[in-house]
Amino acid sequence: MRVLFVCTGNICRSPSAERLLLAYARAEGIDLSGRVSSAGVRAVIGSAMEPTAADVLTRLGGDPSGFTARMFTPALARDADLVLTMTERQRDRVLAEAPRAMRRTFTFVEAARLVAATGASDVATLAAARTTHRATASPEDVQDPMGREPAVFERVGAELADLTTRILPLLRAV
Repeated sequence: MRVLFVCTGNICRSPSAERLLLAYARAEGIDLSGRVSSAGVRAVIGSAMEPTAADVLTRLGGDPSGFTARMFTPALARDADLVLTMTERQRDRVLAEAPRAMRRTFTFVEAARLVAATGASDVATLAAARTTHRATASPEDVQDPMGREPAVFERVGAELADLTTRILPLLRAV
């Protein structure tokens, strides 16, 4: 399974989620090397991770080294088996540019919620669950910590770590 995380600048949330998923999956005996990536809808192309986000990621068990931001393209969504965005707006942007990715594109919060509600172990089951397990709260967004105090980065990092742990059952069958 190829997983693509999408956020705005691709220097904070999506690379954190990418690197957390790699680390947590490896700890569970799941090798996702070369199958997890990230991009930004307004990427700071070529940049390393934002330093505070990188520090938080390291404390959560991820490795920021060697990361380079890149721009989201429709081809990235077409090539992914699962696209996880940080906000509903980003999900809408992905789907506007790659409409055929609809059945495999979710917000990260939505995917974690659906896995928990259904025990889904594949993307098709996850997509089918959308119709019967609608969100009760909206929006299903992960806050952007850019330009905020370190405590916001810590909260966002903790949320990403929790969401990552919650979607691992979806990847165990890989």
